[in-house]
Amino acid sequence: MSSTKSKSKLKSTKPPTTISDFTVLPLTLSPVASFPKPATHYVYVKPHTPSQTTETTGRSLFLANVPIDANEENIRNLFGEKLGGARVSSVEFDTAVPAVPLVKRWKDDGKIVKVGEGEGDEGKRGKKRKRDEDIVAEGVIEDEKSALPKTWDREIRRSGGCAVVVFVDRGSCKGAFKSIQKVVKEQRSIQWVGGEGLGVQRYKTHHSLSFPSKESLQSSINAYLTQFNRAELARNRLRAKQRSVPDEDGFITVVRGGRAGPARLEEAEQKKVELEERRKKKGAKEDFYRFQTRERRKEKESELKRKFEMDRRRVDEMRRVRGRVRPES
Repeated sequence: MSSTKSKSKLKSTKPPTTISDFTVLPLTLSPVASFPKPATHYVYVKPHTPSQTTETTGRSLFLANVPIDANEENIRNLFGEKLGGARVSSVEFDTAVPAVPLVKRWKDDGKIVKVGEGEGDEGKRGKKRKRDEDIVAEGVIEDEKSALPKTWDREIRRSGGCAVVVFVDRGSCKGAFKSIQKVVKEQRSIQWVGGEGLGVQRYKTHHSLSFPSKESLQSSINAYLTQFNRAELARNRLRAKQRSVPDEDGFITVVRGGRAGPARLEEAEQKKVELEERRKKKGAKEDFYRFQTRERRKEKESELKRKFEMDRRRVDEMRRVRGRVRPES
């Protein structure tokens, strides 16, 4: 009898609606070939409160345990079509499989401009030319043309991954969170529309993409070598400029084929610092002559006398205000 009661209690147990500061949002996953029955996936949502205030603070939500096939498109559809029609500005995920490669970017007047976007690399550098120092420091900039062809058709998330959903304004963020709370309160489940091409199909696509054509490889190599030659020319211009830096004695040695000088920017800066220190040491000292010592001593004595007279007048004024003090007999 007791066993039947315990089974009935387990069946009637419902998942919690909130855990700590998170609201538990149930999502119904579509059946797949490996698991033909629909499954429920729980996403934990709360307002995003980073340790440091940013421009997106107050209009973003933090999502934990996002589905593995989550991307920016289906997150936009989730909030836009099934959670009050909130407009999403951007989505930032913490993990991706395979990992997203780091792409170098141009630094142009404080703005970060990605190569290959907008009007193209030549147009970007035509308006605001990048300095040679930045090109040498960053090396070859890899963009979509010079990068090797991708071997995975899409990214997936790690189990338990997180995401930050940024909305266009604070009103959209509050409306989306209220819609989530309403769905949880009504004990409804939202149908999750995930991506396709997972499972065995994902690895079949990966196998086919692992063998790109010769034309695509040749195009990538040509673009990379073009960028390498551009960086090498900038490096040579910078070295030629640094060879005009004077040595520690302030002279520039001219040799056959050009001037001999430091070939690196760090060496040039170090030479400048050493030259300034030597100039300071060689400069005339303040107490080198005897009359300078006498003048400094006289100035100190006059300053002490002036302070003594000021203190004496201050004491006389205090005595005049308080009156004369008579000792008791």
